[in-house]
Amino acid sequence: VRQQREVHVVMGNEACDLDSTVSALALAYFLAKTSPAPKAAFVPVLNIPRADFALRTETRFLLRQEGLPSSNLVFRDEIDLGGLHRAGLLSLTLVDHHVLPGADAALEEAVVEILDHRPLERQRAGGCRVTAEPVGSCATLVTERIAQGPPGALDRATAALLHGTILLDCVNLSPAAGKVTPRDVACVSLLEERFPELPARDSIFQALQDAKFDVSGLTTEQMLRKDLKVLSADELLLAVSAIYVDLESFLRRPGLLQDLEAFCRARGYEGLVAMTISFSQHNEPSRQLAVYSQNETLRSTVSVGLGTFNPPLLKKPLKTPQPPPSQVCRALEEATAPSLSLQPLLSPWSCLGTYTQGNALASRKKVLPILRAAL
Repeated sequence: VRQQREVHVVMGNEACDLDSTVSALALAYFLAKTSPAPKAAFVPVLNIPRADFALRTETRFLLRQEGLPSSNLVFRDEIDLGGLHRAGLLSLTLVDHHVLPGADAALEEAVVEILDHRPLERQRAGGCRVTAEPVGSCATLVTERIAQGPPGALDRATAALLHGTILLDCVNLSPAAGKVTPRDVACVSLLEERFPELPARDSIFQALQDAKFDVSGLTTEQMLRKDLKVLSADELLLAVSAIYVDLESFLRRPGLLQDLEAFCRARGYEGLVAMTISFSQHNEPSRQLAVYSQNETLRSTVSVGLGTFNPPLLKKPLKTPQPPPSQVCRALEEATAPSLSLQPLLSPWSCLGTYTQGNALASRKKVLPILRAAL
């Protein structure tokens, strides 16, 4: 700001998963190398505080593999985007999302480009370049963008980051997981053709998958923050966490109910949707849902009257009549685009609705618009 130096920030979403991180790093690096006589400094920003980086286990693993120390990264709490914008020095490219949260609404007018693999929720002004394509990984769109650049724009380290990210996002290109598209496959093949020394698909995917699902040693609060998105409407906040264990294991955690209450109270969340995911040996996903809230308007379930949680009950479908489900539960149960094919399960607590998700291909990316509409 003192030197009136323009800054072009490339930033992923608030979950700051591997896709957001690598997309921001790779695109910022590409722009810095290829922009003619750039006035701006290109800076990839990880959209979490530095203290939260310890929870991004798969990201830490892949960056360590490629010799990129965390000391080289810039985190959200280390750059004053609002100050840069007020000084008229900020340009912002969004990757892996296209709508800023309410707290960042003032930065919207600084957005000059978007690369996202979600459907657009709203149109952008004409001056903003928008790429929104339904591929499995935003890193695929970044790979395509770099591949269209000048020869030599893609180096081996960047290729390795993009390669691993697409494989993890698309579950090793497994059609059974319902994420991969022909463009994802084409980009993985392109990267392998240009850099034959890249690790074998199976080995890098398994290493990243193991790192991502390693929640040993994490507290419940850290598990909830590891892959968290927050939806807001009319000053109401709803947390949506991806949980990398099965629902039964999650509900067995000591003091879980108190931890859920403390997590929501500390951050002002009216409720929490925990989306658990696990994979079979053939990379077929299994998904379950838990909807927690002390607010009956958001969540409605049957009180089972259990003093102590008995895990086998969770496996039984709920046959007793329920009261009419409220906002969030009703939206999830009645969703048609896509249908989640939910089957209610007996819950250990009246403030927690639990479901098995018959449509295991409906990832959080597809569930978020349903929840946003419900709010």
